[in-house]
Amino acid sequence: MTATAVPVAAPPGPDRRAGLVAGTSLLLMAVLAGMGYGLGVQGLVTPGDPARTATDVLAAEGLFRAGIVCLTAVVALDVAVAWALHRVFAPVDAGLSLLAAAFRLVYAAVFLVAIGHLAAAADLLATDPVLGAAAIDRFEAVWNAGLLLFGVHLVLVGVLATRSAWTPRVLGVLLVVAGLGYAHDSAGAVLSGGSWPTVALVTFPGEVLLALWLLVRARRPSRGREERRPPVG
Repeated sequence: MTATAVPVAAPPGPDRRAGLVAGTSLLLMAVLAGMGYGLGVQGLVTPGDPARTATDVLAAEGLFRAGIVCLTAVVALDVAVAWALHRVFAPVDAGLSLLAAAFRLVYAAVFLVAIGHLAAAADLLATDPVLGAAAIDRFEAVWNAGLLLFGVHLVLVGVLATRSAWTPRVLGVLLVVAGLGYAHDSAGAVLSGGSWPTVALVTFPGEVLLALWLLVRARRPSRGREERRPPVG
């Protein structure tokens, strides 16, 4: 009898629609976070100077409140990204993918609590600059603590990426590095009271590359692939 190779369907690949949702949401989050925190919060707050902070925020109160809205939108997008990345990496390891999504969802909840302090500050600064500045400090403290959860999420996604057959291994490594960077900064902010050297601004490229890769992968035409089992004699 002549041996013949038996065609076998390749393992399932990532959910392309979920990849498109995740990639688009991640890039939109970067824009909203830059506008919300960089312009609406960081650009108006002077650490250690409640009077100056109150003056600047009240002079541009609309910008400050718009920043809060942008950051709240980031929380909503975090939920979408958690779902979408779970769908993308579930074929690799459904349990680990679900765990990664859970860490991002809990982080989103913590971030929302932090934003609540920022919203309270918008009202307090007009009547009591010291209490308003303290509310902004609580926003920073809660957010920094929550970034530890976000770092764990990125490490888990990086592990999934390195184990998948369709993701560049270097991307997975960069995601693990980014996650460790966030964890380092979060732990340092909590333990040192703000004097800890930060590294996330150096280790973050993995997040941007993940968003771009997801968009490219989602738009790439699907090609049916077959693997072949060894000949059956």
